[in-house]
Amino acid sequence: MTIKTDRLLSRAKKLLIKGNLDEAELIYLEILQSSPNNRDAKSGILMLKNKKNQAPIARQDLQTAISLVTEGKIKKAIDIVEPLIKNYPNEAILYNIRAVCNKANQNYTGAINDFTKATSLKPDYAEAYYNLGVTLREVDDSDNAIRAYQNALNCNKNYPNAHNNLGQIFLVKGDFISAIEHLEWAVALKPEFAEAYNNLGNSYLGLNKAHEAINLFKKAEELNPNFAIAINNLGISYLRIGEVKLAKENFEKAIDLDPSYSTAHHNLSGVKTYTSNDLQISQMKSLIRKKELSQKDRIYLNFALAKANEDLGDHKEFFKFLNEGNHLRKLELGYSIEKSENHNSVIKQFFPNKNNNKKKNITYDDLTIRPIFIVGMPRSGTSLVEQIISSHHQVYGAGELRNLSNAIIPIMEEHSALKKYSLSNEEFSSIRQEYLDSLSRIDTSKKLITDKWPLNFRNIGFIVSSLPEASIVHIKRDARATCWSIYKHYFSGQGNGWAYNFDDLAKFYSLYDDLMNYWKNLYPGKIYDLSYEELTKNQEMETRKLIKYCDLNWDQNCLKFHENKRDVQTASALQVRKKIYQGSSNDWKKYQDYLKPLVKSLG
Repeated sequence: MTIKTDRLLSRAKKLLIKGNLDEAELIYLEILQSSPNNRDAKSGILMLKNKKNQAPIARQDLQTAISLVTEGKIKKAIDIVEPLIKNYPNEAILYNIRAVCNKANQNYTGAINDFTKATSLKPDYAEAYYNLGVTLREVDDSDNAIRAYQNALNCNKNYPNAHNNLGQIFLVKGDFISAIEHLEWAVALKPEFAEAYNNLGNSYLGLNKAHEAINLFKKAEELNPNFAIAINNLGISYLRIGEVKLAKENFEKAIDLDPSYSTAHHNLSGVKTYTSNDLQISQMKSLIRKKELSQKDRIYLNFALAKANEDLGDHKEFFKFLNEGNHLRKLELGYSIEKSENHNSVIKQFFPNKNNNKKKNITYDDLTIRPIFIVGMPRSGTSLVEQIISSHHQVYGAGELRNLSNAIIPIMEEHSALKKYSLSNEEFSSIRQEYLDSLSRIDTSKKLITDKWPLNFRNIGFIVSSLPEASIVHIKRDARATCWSIYKHYFSGQGNGWAYNFDDLAKFYSLYDDLMNYWKNLYPGKIYDLSYEELTKNQEMETRKLIKYCDLNWDQNCLKFHENKRDVQTASALQVRKKIYQGSSNDWKKYQDYLKPLVKSLG
């Protein structure tokens, strides 16, 4: 077969798929004139005859089915579509309609099969690929949903909804760069697309660019003044840069638009002090009594009502709502402490003793960016310490990065499956390069970057082996104060499942303490311990020692950290805007009668 014939056949096939039968027939006839025995052309002509002889679907039947689906009359729509499929088994649109019906009936397997059938019959069916992506997202199959949306965009690159949904998946996965790429396509193609502007704002928040996010959330609100979600996110953005008054105003506005918006109620609870006649309290109590309330909404409201009763000094009601919120959150996450016990046990197998961790002949190129890791338990003061260090003119505060774990976990899982726990020099080099590449993509010209993910305390062996030039600052705080602060807090991520139960908390703290002692014994002199309590008592002395350890010249701004306007992502966004104060580690004592089980478990 000649190259020309091959191209003609390919073109004819595409025309056939699109339903351009007459044009396809002309090409097949042209091929047969020069190659009378060409089997593909003969098959094409036969297929054309079958299609032309097949009676077309009555447009009225199709329109009726589509209208019924739009009106939500799913059973009647199926009654029309089913016999049509029997009579026209090769019509992709019929499978797409039936798939929509299956999805409406929560028959997700049937919907996925029908959308897939529609795309196999019509490979350029962008709408069916898009619908397939939507369905796959609903069953939490995000990887295949990504492929479905990408196929939709291959058929039609100017498909704003597909760009938006694909961007949203990347946003959830934490791939903010890819999310922004698609979401910018979405708003360029559809300038009135408020939802895409909201998603784009969240993506910029993920990159610690709150000021850019503010403009995008404002645009979403401008396009849709009743968009409570975007207005709530605008409040979060203002909170991240320390604009508490503006944050509060936007949370209140979101609640005015949607009084049942539990997320906004929870956010508002964190930026106000309640009084006994506060109308929001009765509003939240009314909401939480509703039987149809989702578990997620119930969790948010319990934590918010706990905060309200803490402000009112009603300890009994405070702990009633706090304990219920934590209980529901633990159920939601399905966490078991064995998961953390196993994780720590496996980590130790990768770094069993000092001799095994002296890697032979491993040399690295000089760093162009030097990381400063700030580790410890959550709520131990890691945000405060990052704010201090990042106030130095040579340092950029990147916040809580997951980049190191993203580089480590696949390698750990591969070795654990084989029960082989010794990493090669090449694997340590790979971890190093992947992590440094991720830092290089951060939008800063500064060469020192803080990575304040507290749970990097589990990765210290990998840090020492892959990034020996890095500084490791470990924040140590009173265990009772730390665990109490954790228990009071709702973590938005899925990773702290141990935080919502006294026994789990105490056991996880013990695992943390054990692993830190293990690292200190394994790598003496590599970890800088900083006491939170000592820092609050002797701010300047402890800050000077900290800055010296980080191999930096003294910068007076480190004492004025509360004036630093950087974007702070964590729950400590308000605290780090204030001057250091003493006594916070004793707050738990006010509730010690309620905390006896926790204190006893901590020993």
